Amino acid sequence: MQLAFPSEAETWREEVRAFLSANLPADWRGLGALDGEDAEAFSNAWRRTLAEHRMIGVTWPTEFGGRGLTKLHQVVLAEEFARAGVPIYRVADTTSIKMLGNTLIAWGTPEQQAKYMPGIVSGEATWVQGYSEPEAGSDLAGLKLRAERDGDDWVLNGQKIWTSRGMDGTGVFTLARTDSNAAKHRGISFILCELPNPGIEVRPIRTLTGDDEFCEIFYTDARVPVANTVGPVNEGWKVANSLLGLERGEEAATNPIFFRAELDRIIQLARDMGRADDPVIRDRLAWCHTKVEIMRILGYRILTQVLSEGRIGPEASISKLYWSEYHQVAADLAIELLGPNAMIREGRKPFKHFRTDEPGAANSTNSWIDVLLMNARSGTVYAGTSQVQRNILAESILGLPREPR
Repeated sequence: MQLAFPSEAETWREEVRAFLSANLPADWRGLGALDGEDAEAFSNAWRRTLAEHRMIGVTWPTEFGGRGLTKLHQVVLAEEFARAGVPIYRVADTTSIKMLGNTLIAWGTPEQQAKYMPGIVSGEATWVQGYSEPEAGSDLAGLKLRAERDGDDWVLNGQKIWTSRGMDGTGVFTLARTDSNAAKHRGISFILCELPNPGIEVRPIRTLTGDDEFCEIFYTDARVPVANTVGPVNEGWKVANSLLGLERGEEAATNPIFFRAELDRIIQLARDMGRADDPVIRDRLAWCHTKVEIMRILGYRILTQVLSEGRIGPEASISKLYWSEYHQVAADLAIELLGPNAMIREGRKPFKHFRTDEPGAANSTNSWIDVLLMNARSGTVYAGTSQVQRNILAESILGLPREPR
């Protein structure tokens, strides 16, 4: 495994730094220094700047608005953006850019690519994920939302739930059962449902924290063109798995950058609270440091596999399992360092509701309470529970007998 970056990656790093220097305010202190509406306004303006300079989807072919660069270049970009305290893209672009954009490049027809990719790149289109259902979360293959063909249309009936930022969507990529007689993992299709649609209702879900980050979506005789099916009909499970692999493979190499920045905040919090010389706290900080470094090397391993073999295997599940379980321990440590102060909410809340808070964020109680309650605690559930990840690793890597169905 090559840990040193090649010369072409370092040349790209200089280009990224020059871009940041030319496009950020002289007094810039990171997105974490901005509150709510200001952070939202900057994020939207920054998104437009990224699109104008082709800093969105840099690994995509040039005909799709990218630069034709490698995953290694994407990691360099993420490193420099993290150091500068700026987002790689808007929060909603996680599903639009990283998920659907990459999937359309791999599976979309030329017509679908021509129709949808420009809006994804520009940010005019925001696609959200229609996967989980009330009785099909981690066991996604158990989904029941039906799509029945009527001429040139699918007619969809059913429900999706836990759709992140669903209220902002201009479309929802939906997994639907198109053959009810097929085996569990077959008979599923990947369908693009544009919004608004008279047969699709999006309802926000207000959580215990008072936010409505998630939505539930109801499909009632919703008509969608069959031409909006991505990949072969009844083979949507393959499309869905490749989408999740793309998501986790990229994150394996970029997540450690943000967890490193978060750990630096925890170390500073220990100093601020006068606990940096406590031998027990120092031992726990050392444990976190070791875990983040292992996470970084694991990410490089997966990145090397992508660069050399052009594929992302079940090893990506190792990364997801690893960071999500580490994060709960790290966030617990931060709350313990705050002590009784953690009983009172003060300061800026995180701008996003997954992974870490933004680089540059202050060590406020609001930040760490939300990191623990909304990010770390749920990390072992969303995007596949730890139990499911262990099953994948046991069956696909260790060759253990499959779980009884």
